[in-house]
Amino acid sequence: MRAWRGPALFSFGFRPFFLFGAVWVAVSMVLWLFSLSGMIDVPTRFDPVSWHAHEFLFGYLGAILAGFLLTAVPNWTGRLPMVGRPLAALFALWGAGRIAILFSAALPAAVAPVIDLAFPVVLGALILREIIAGKNWRNLIVLALLAVFTMANALFHLEALEGVYAAQGTGLRLGVATAVMMIGVIGGRIIPSFTRNWLAHREDPARPAPPMQRFDKLVLLSSLPILVLWVVHPFEFHTGIALLIMSGLHLPRQTRWQPHHTLGEPLVWVLHLSYAFIPLGAFALGMDQILGNPSTAGAQHLWMTGAIGSMTLAVMTRATLGHTGQSLTASRATVVIYLCVFGAALTRFLTSLVVELNYASGVLWLAAFVGFAIVYGPSLLRRTPEKAR
Repeated sequence: MRAWRGPALFSFGFRPFFLFGAVWVAVSMVLWLFSLSGMIDVPTRFDPVSWHAHEFLFGYLGAILAGFLLTAVPNWTGRLPMVGRPLAALFALWGAGRIAILFSAALPAAVAPVIDLAFPVVLGALILREIIAGKNWRNLIVLALLAVFTMANALFHLEALEGVYAAQGTGLRLGVATAVMMIGVIGGRIIPSFTRNWLAHREDPARPAPPMQRFDKLVLLSSLPILVLWVVHPFEFHTGIALLIMSGLHLPRQTRWQPHHTLGEPLVWVLHLSYAFIPLGAFALGMDQILGNPSTAGAQHLWMTGAIGSMTLAVMTRATLGHTGQSLTASRATVVIYLCVFGAALTRFLTSLVVELNYASGVLWLAAFVGFAIVYGPSLLRRTPEKAR
C-alpha cells in the first residue's frame, strides 16, 4: 500500500466510488420519482426517462466499475493501488459528470457529454497503464468491455443530442449488453471461486466447476453475437429465438456452480441469484419479441435492476467487508438490502401489468441503496486495516 494520511475515503478505490455511487443512485431515484409524479422538472437536456436510464447505467454503474477495477487491478498486476490525491481527482471527475448531466439544460450542448465521457476515458487509460506495466494480458478483455461501455455512453449522448428517444436507443442497449457480458466474464470468475472457498470452509464435499472452463467460454462466445443482434435488431422474431437460446446456455452454466449448496450464507447465494437474472432477463426479452410485445422495458429491467443492480450490491457488500478486515458473513441488515433490490427488480418487471408498481419498485430500490450507505458507509469512511480477500 502507498502511504496516505489523508481522509480514509481516499485510501482505496472502492471506498469513494462504492459509497457515493450508492448515494447518487438513491438521489437520482428520488428525483426520478418526483419527476414521474410531475412534482419537479429535472434541469437536464435529456428527457426524464432518458436521464433516469443514463444515470443508472452510465453514472452509477460507471462508479461501481471504477471502484471494482481500482481495487481488483492491483491484485491482478501486483502493483500498488491508486490512493490519495490522484484517486480524489478521479472521483471528482466522476462527480463533475453527474452535475454536468443534471444541469445540462443550462450548458452548451457539447459540454455535459465531454465532461461525462472524460471519466471513463481517464479510468480506461489508468487501467491500461497498470495492465501493461504488470504484463497482465489476460485481463485485457475487461478493459475492452470498459471501452465498449464508454462507446455506448457516447452513442447515448449522440442519440439524445439528435432528438432520438435515448432511453430506447442503441446506446442504452449496447451499454446494457456490455454490462451483461461483464457479469458473464467477471461473475464467471468470482462466483465459482467464492463458492468453492465457502464450501471448503464448511467442509462440504460439493464443489463448483472451476472458473472459465471450455463450456464457460462457449457460453460467453455464443452470447456475444446474440447480444449484438439484440442491440441492432431488438424487436425481431429471430432475435427473440436467439435470446431464448442464450437463456438456455446460461442456466446450465450456473447450475455447474452448485448454487443449491450456498443457502447457508447470503454473501454467496446473492451472487448466484443475481447471476440468475441473466438467463431470466434473456428469456423474458426473447418471449417479448416472439409474442410481438411492443414494450420491453419490464423485461429489460430484469437485466438492469435485477442482474446489474443486485450483482453490484453483492460485490460492494462483500468487497467492503473483506477489504476493511471484517468477517465475510452477511448481517440481517445486509440480507434486507438484498431482498429489497430483488423486490425492486421483480416489481419493476410487473409494471407492465400494474403501472403503480413503478413507485413500489422505486421505494424498494431506495431502501436497498440507502440501506447500503447507512450500513456500510461507516466502514467506508473509517480508517481500518486493509485486508484483501
